[in-house]
Amino acid sequence: MLAEVADDIVRVEVWLDETPPTDVPDAGTLTLHVPPGSTGLRVGEGRNRAAAAAIEAGAELLVFLDVDCLPGADLLSAYRTAASSNPDAVLSGAVTYLVSVQRPETASDLPFLTRPHRARPALPAGATRRATPEEYDLFWSLSFAVTPATWKRIGGFHPGYEGYGAEDTDLAWTARAADIEMLWVGGADAYHQWHPVSSPPWQHLDDILRNGATFHERWGVWPMGGWLEAFAAAGAIERREDGWARVR
Repeated sequence: MLAEVADDIVRVEVWLDETPPTDVPDAGTLTLHVPPGSTGLRVGEGRNRAAAAAIEAGAELLVFLDVDCLPGADLLSAYRTAASSNPDAVLSGAVTYLVSVQRPETASDLPFLTRPHRARPALPAGATRRATPEEYDLFWSLSFAVTPATWKRIGGFHPGYEGYGAEDTDLAWTARAADIEMLWVGGADAYHQWHPVSSPPWQHLDDILRNGATFHERWGVWPMGGWLEAFAAAGAIERREDGWARVR
């Protein structure tokens, strides 16, 4: 994640795998190690600790960006401008998913590759729009920004999620329950680098069932409905009362 501290940028890197990093971090970079839990990577906890470290360093704005995402040239300035007018909101920029043949070599290549994901609003640079209550389901934690005060109101990511899925929707629902606005921010473009994936994500099936059950416990509904229906159509899982379970 990136944190603005009195017009300077502090970078906080979080290592989530079993082995902590041995490389000496760049100047101005804080490196944290959050080892996996018993059932998977603790992505939400890693972000929580990064936020705590940045706030302790005096951060005025927290910008979260996943390791497989590249920031557009105007990402920080767009988030900063939106936060100055909307300090009490969760700020969410557009994300372009690069395909396998798109391998940008320099930051100057990125504008030519911009093609925001169609499932999320994409606004002109400098524009913002308040999310509808239904659009909180569209929140992605791979790129977003909040002020420290708003982060503290939300309380961070719930620690009950390990491995893939649901922690970002949980954060968004927590913000909505606290009457915290979410804004779509034009010009805060991030670029998700290509890597092999499966659809549905078979390697994450157990994570999705486990984290989905945790979300259901907290909110009364199951998230990631599209993935669950796809797994069910393939005969891998089935409905059992108000839950989902593997077909044995």
